[in-house]
Amino acid sequence: MLRELRLENYAVIDNVVVEFAPGLNLLTGETGAGKSILIDALALLLGEKASSDVIRHGAERAVVAAVFEAEGKAAKAISQLLEANGLDEEAGEIILRREIAAAGKGRVFINNQPATVAVLRQLAPHLAAIHAQSESLVSFDAAARLELLDAFAGAALEPVEASFHKWKAVRERIAELERDEQDRLRLLDLWSFQQKEIEAARPQAGEDEQLENDKRVLANAEKIYAAAMGAYDVLYESNASASSALRAAIRQIEELARFEAKFKELLAALDSARITVEDAGATLRDYAGDVQASPERLAEVEDRLAALDRLKRKYGPTLADAIAFGEEVARKLAEMQNKDEVLGELRKELAAAGREYLAAAKALSRKRQEAARKLEKLVEHEVNELAMKTRFRIEVSGAGEEGSWTSAGFDQAAYLIATNPGEPEKPLEEIASGGELSRVMLALKACVEAGQPGSKRRNGAAGQRTLVFDEIDTGIGGRAAEAVGRKLKQLAGSSQVLCVTHLPQIACFADHHYVIQKSIAGGRTRTTVRQIQGSERTDEVARMLSGARLTEASRQNAEQMLRAHG
Repeated sequence: MLRELRLENYAVIDNVVVEFAPGLNLLTGETGAGKSILIDALALLLGEKASSDVIRHGAERAVVAAVFEAEGKAAKAISQLLEANGLDEEAGEIILRREIAAAGKGRVFINNQPATVAVLRQLAPHLAAIHAQSESLVSFDAAARLELLDAFAGAALEPVEASFHKWKAVRERIAELERDEQDRLRLLDLWSFQQKEIEAARPQAGEDEQLENDKRVLANAEKIYAAAMGAYDVLYESNASASSALRAAIRQIEELARFEAKFKELLAALDSARITVEDAGATLRDYAGDVQASPERLAEVEDRLAALDRLKRKYGPTLADAIAFGEEVARKLAEMQNKDEVLGELRKELAAAGREYLAAAKALSRKRQEAARKLEKLVEHEVNELAMKTRFRIEVSGAGEEGSWTSAGFDQAAYLIATNPGEPEKPLEEIASGGELSRVMLALKACVEAGQPGSKRRNGAAGQRTLVFDEIDTGIGGRAAEAVGRKLKQLAGSSQVLCVTHLPQIACFADHHYVIQKSIAGGRTRTTVRQIQGSERTDEVARMLSGARLTEASRQNAEQMLRAHG
């Protein structure tokens, strides 16, 4: 649930903080006041693409922030996403902030920690969904239609995706082996050359790192020898060495310990230090003895490193990558050289992978068919409650031919509707009337979100995900508008709803009413947002009824509407 939305230097807003609540939150205001600005800003926090055009003139950056409450399964999913992205949790809430800079670069923060837009997009489905009348047609493509049905069905696509990618990988290996003879011979020559080049070098994992270390030692042999022997001399060899000094101190403290028992512990500590110093000296001496200035060995190491670098440039970027490339080329050569035998095995694998895919895709298709029957009845009922007389049908088609296989199954979903008696059913996206489309989309998304009227959302998630409707009432009025208002109110019983509206019939149903106003001060346009109640709300509904000039009649009408629907 969205608790707070904050905008700073965004469009015509200099600084606005809006606190939202459960239920139906309605935003109203005069045309051009900037009602949709809040929705656009919220979309940025859900991962939409940002533009520096939204920065208020004269400012260096725009800031959009929000506080969401998380509960139930959504809270668990959010917690897992935050953990997967290395982000800390806040108790019971999630704080999002996005900064858009004039220079073009922006920043994202989640719970006051740096994050990315990609993480915002991962979180978005668990926080809010924005539905706008303008996006209904544009985004209602084949993929969106299927996605909406899958959301209602609670369909798990993972088994289909996994089996499809497995089948596709085997098919690509077969295609590689079945290339025409000229291509095959060309590839064989190339792979043979690559394999011989890598095998001739005989690279070993980690060899380049060891050689780089050897090179450093050989190139600085004299300095290393001098440093090791110098340290050995200071620790052990010279008359004034640390070892000699410790031995002298030990002799004196042994004398003290004859008279004071407390020095026995100190004596043991110093003896331990002497042993450590002498061991370190011996290690340095042995190391120095192995250091040899060998120009010949240095040249060998440099030549070997150059050979390995050539492999890494061609087949890397790392030596491990080059070794893995050689192993893959060897596998391909073996397959090519035993083409018929390998093809036979691969075709068996392909058939098995195809059967596995079809089993998963058919199970998914059956689930979609069942969900389509349920959803079309629910949507038809909901649409007819929105002052329409329609027939609504969802057609799920797909014969399962190989050419139609995708990672989402082989189905196509068509949403068909007849908005007048006696008319044939047509695809939903071809409906001409914006008002009809608005109501159908509202009914569709209400059904998908709620599963059925008045229930909690599907898939076990409790209500209170934020649903945002931006002027989804476009093109309607009168009885239809009142029906839409009732539907939004009903939907707000299980989810927090934010709605931008210009219709008084809908505004009357608000649990929380916010008015957006634009004013000019000091030559600058300024937009404000505030919650209204009582007489102010009556005046706002009256304004929506009669226009800028309020009349006693419009006030009385507004009072009646608010009493009827409050």
